[in-house]
Amino acid sequence: MEEWDIARFPRPVFGRIPNFVGAEAAARKLFGLSLWKKARVIKVNPDSPQKPVRREALKEGKLLIMPTPRIRKGFLLIDPCKIPQSAYSYASTIRGAFVYGKVLGLDEIPRVDLIVIGSVAVDVYGTRIGKGGGYAELEYGILREIGAIDEEVPIVTTVHEIQVVKEKLPREKHDLPVDIILTPRRILNSLNPYPKPKGIYWDILDEHKISQIPILKELKARVRSR
Repeated sequence: MEEWDIARFPRPVFGRIPNFVGAEAAARKLFGLSLWKKARVIKVNPDSPQKPVRREALKEGKLLIMPTPRIRKGFLLIDPCKIPQSAYSYASTIRGAFVYGKVLGLDEIPRVDLIVIGSVAVDVYGTRIGKGGGYAELEYGILREIGAIDEEVPIVTTVHEIQVVKEKLPREKHDLPVDIILTPRRILNSLNPYPKPKGIYWDILDEHKISQIPILKELKARVRSR
């Protein structure tokens, strides 16, 4: 993406979900889908290429759930009814979300209708590669554990065409598959996507990572007390 100059700020794109030329066009593909039109509460990752999705969600009056970086502060709720329309663009950035959003406790997270995530690469079977920290999987697992989502909640990703690969990508049991891939050129329904994780795989999650994410630490304590 750097070599072909299809990457956008922030650059270089290494080590992050890459922003790309055509991110707005890929987002517009999403806005025409019935699953978008029906969704009232949408969870969107905080990375740059998905900013058009977050901004449009606010413009359309949808409730936006945005995970904080590395989930250190949990999840933010941005309610467009509680902020001025002139602030929608800023509120859809990480800094703006902290200004206009509300940090949610586990019991305050509403039912989510649609999940939008970024990808480094994704294959036609719905297997994606992220930044490598596993945070998308943890976010999904947390929401499954508390009943804010289930297997039927669709997961979509917006990417550049060059990020879609035909070869099967490696995957592990906890990896989060996507149902729909949106590029500036087309809409792809994933071929035979793998089952979605049913929650957190506590057996493969190290205690150090848990200690760095208070909301995850609280969730584990709840699971132990059941």
